[in-house]
Amino acid sequence: MTVQRALIIDDEPDIRELLELTLNRMNIDTEAAADLAEAHEHLHANKYDLCLTDMRLPDGNGIELVEFIQQHYPKLPVAVITAYGSVESAVQALKAGAFDFVSKPVDLDVLRRLVQSALKLSISYKGKNLRSRHELLGDSAVMQGIRGTIVKLARSQAPIYISGESGTGKEMVARLIHNKGPRSDRPFIPVNCGAIPSELMESEFFGHKKGSFTGAINDKEGLFLAASGGTLFLDEIAELPVTMQVKLLRAIQEKAVRPVGAEKEVPVDVRILSATHKDLDRQVNEGHFRQDLYYRIHVIQLDVPPLRARAEDIPLLADHILDKITQLQGAKPVKLTDDALGALQGYSFPGNVRELENILERAMTLCEDQTIHITDLHLPEITGDRQKDNPQLEEYLDEQAKQAILKALERTRYNKTAAAKLLGISFRAFRYRLKKLGID
Repeated sequence: MTVQRALIIDDEPDIRELLELTLNRMNIDTEAAADLAEAHEHLHANKYDLCLTDMRLPDGNGIELVEFIQQHYPKLPVAVITAYGSVESAVQALKAGAFDFVSKPVDLDVLRRLVQSALKLSISYKGKNLRSRHELLGDSAVMQGIRGTIVKLARSQAPIYISGESGTGKEMVARLIHNKGPRSDRPFIPVNCGAIPSELMESEFFGHKKGSFTGAINDKEGLFLAASGGTLFLDEIAELPVTMQVKLLRAIQEKAVRPVGAEKEVPVDVRILSATHKDLDRQVNEGHFRQDLYYRIHVIQLDVPPLRARAEDIPLLADHILDKITQLQGAKPVKLTDDALGALQGYSFPGNVRELENILERAMTLCEDQTIHITDLHLPEITGDRQKDNPQLEEYLDEQAKQAILKALERTRYNKTAAAKLLGISFRAFRYRLKKLGID
């Protein structure tokens, strides 16, 4: 069994001794340095699985070491020890590429969890498939860049803020960051912050004790504890009321939660990923979102582009979506004409990939001979950010599909099997459409 090694840098002998003793008890060999110069000598002469460094050193600071390791030893996870409550230093370290941070006075339980997560990096990455081309589709330069960024972000424990319009795939990106990292064997818990009633938020996030309020008939662990050791994805985080933002900030900073009705806080080990389709900077400037929470979750930002910014990916996406739908419905393969594909590439897609899926799903109902023509797409004329005469795009397209089905039923004297054949879809797909569109 290979013995794992850690490098510890701190100018205080007592802290060095405490850290070495703790790691030695975890069967990790350690070497220590009192300053940056000595640390560089060790790094040059030996190989390590983990590095722990104090922020303040006699001949520089921990950020300099983080940047040096990122440049010369990018696979070595480095964690920074910061002064208590120094959020700015922690954020600076994470932005520089630190794996994580721990505050003084060092909580040994927090330190052990950090060390275990860091060491899992070198173990889990051996033989692990870090590619995501078959999950996050697109060969455009911007999508290749995002896939490369996901691999880098997966190695960190830094909070990531994922920005992008509705329907661009922000949750998929968050899930990939989780799956490609050392927490992949632990839960990924997505939560839509806008879907939780404000009066239930504290209980949903932090849990509650039996009898703590009317209706609390059992203990409940809450989302933070459910995601223990894994990742909590806070979608539409801008929808959180300010009172909940305060409590969320404390939970993130202290790495602990207090269930409703409990006397003590419970430590939690959770990575936070968040997203919203709103302009979070504007939300902060207008006073709707707390600036201190913004800085805590906004350590690193990842922008997911709208579909109109990567039109060259539409043929690949369309083929994938059509294959998925035909397999799900048991239908025959469907193809797009060149004109239809060109129309899709020229459309602005305010609803992004989600809208592309809806358009193709409906077009399959309208098309004949398993071929989607441009007229089957029923692409609306867009003015501004929505259709002028049909403000609800989905309702408009649903109505188009409904009328096509009703006409087919009339022509076949309401013989469903014949109507499905007339529309060029399987009977199973036809029944699915009837149910979805509410046609008796």
